[in-house]
Amino acid sequence: MRRIKNNLADNVDGGRLNRIRPSTNLVFNLVLLLFALVCIIPVLFVFSISISAEEAIARAGYKLIPQAFSYTAYTFLWNERGMILRALVVSVGVTALGTALGVLLTTTMGYVLSRREFKLRGFYTYVVFIPMIFNGGMVANYIIIANLLGLRNTLWALVLPLAVSSFNIIICKTFFRSTLPDSIVESAKIDGASQLRIFSQIVLPLSKPVVATIGLFLAFGYWNDWFLSSLYISDAHLISLQALLNNMMKNIEYIASNPDAGLSLAQYKSAMPAESVRMAIAIVIVVPIACAYPFFQKYFISGLTIF
Repeated sequence: MRRIKNNLADNVDGGRLNRIRPSTNLVFNLVLLLFALVCIIPVLFVFSISISAEEAIARAGYKLIPQAFSYTAYTFLWNERGMILRALVVSVGVTALGTALGVLLTTTMGYVLSRREFKLRGFYTYVVFIPMIFNGGMVANYIIIANLLGLRNTLWALVLPLAVSSFNIIICKTFFRSTLPDSIVESAKIDGASQLRIFSQIVLPLSKPVVATIGLFLAFGYWNDWFLSSLYISDAHLISLQALLNNMMKNIEYIASNPDAGLSLAQYKSAMPAESVRMAIAIVIVVPIACAYPFFQKYFISGLTIF
């Protein structure tokens, strides 16, 4: 009884020592609030500029609270909704297909490299690791994708270059090696399960955090990419949303030369709100991926702990 009482006393004292004091908790909350504001205020600032009148921006500069409200920028984008929606469909399709394919390829290779009994594990580890240090360069990539594989003006030119990353494979390998017990795999082998069945029915259900992490990395990469579309796509029906909006933001002649526009370059120059439309374009790009993030946040945070 005396030992039990001593243990209870130690637990109570330990709980008091591990308890965060209210003043410390307040400091932590203030610091986290400051970090949250650092992330949120720029987005609010961009949105504020997007709904500001062009004359007020020219007169007073950028303001967090607009001096004069105007929705001309969003009206301008709405007038181009046919072209923007077509590019949006391309971006959504490429993001969905690329993320699914990338997760499949990355997790399968990461699982194979995590198995100690795989005889070529050391060789393929070097094959994966070397591209993290040395890169073939833009010219080599262009020759392979456009000339050798003939993927120019196809959606595969937007999907395949970003599908597999050495960094993502290393993340999967580390997760499988540190989290997945060998005993589970060995038990499944004894029961006669094949490697494909082990991976699909045992490994993947236990690997939701790393799958969500890799999926978010890939989705962010595909959604924000505009360079591949600008490099390999010349067909206006296959251009991605980011490349389209980037062209709209940089060069108004691109819109005027599009047959769907129906207006002359002079009319666009006089009607287009240059500063506010740039910010409206940024909001259009950010909002969809920001809305998708909360659904994966729990698994994403869990997956990052493997480092």
